[in-house]
Amino acid sequence: MKRFVFCLAAILTVFAGAAPAADFTAGDLQIGNPWTRATPKGSTVAGGYMVITNKGAAADRLLGGTAAVASRFEVHRMAMEGGVMTMRPVEGGLEIKPGESVELKPGSFHVMLMGLKQPLEKGQRIKGTLEFEKAGKVDIEYAVEAIGATPAAKGGYHH
Repeated sequence: MKRFVFCLAAILTVFAGAAPAADFTAGDLQIGNPWTRATPKGSTVAGGYMVITNKGAAADRLLGGTAAVASRFEVHRMAMEGGVMTMRPVEGGLEIKPGESVELKPGSFHVMLMGLKQPLEKGQRIKGTLEFEKAGKVDIEYAVEAIGATPAAKGGYHH
């Protein structure tokens, strides 16, 4: 019986996952499932991830934003350069072309939440804003997932 209960608990843990974050809208842009990872105590940075879809006829750009728990917010891109993974700010903002989606995810485009005022804990919701060139500012909320979480198909998360 103990083995059955243990197996059932393990299965529920794997399939429970976190509730997906909400979607947000700014003009013709849809921001899907903003999330971040929990951080270890003493960490001063975190990454922010989401999918931005442009349903309009003109391109827009993610210029910046804010997060209630961070003193700075920057849009970054990770890429391989000469066999070395680099991370750099995206100059001039991140373009979202009409009819297309841009996924901000680990190892690619993402936002950096810098100067964290507190550790981020799994299950928290972090208020923030995104600022777009045309659509303006929109309030969003990041779902804090486990340390090491990665995006999965259809808005779920792998732990």
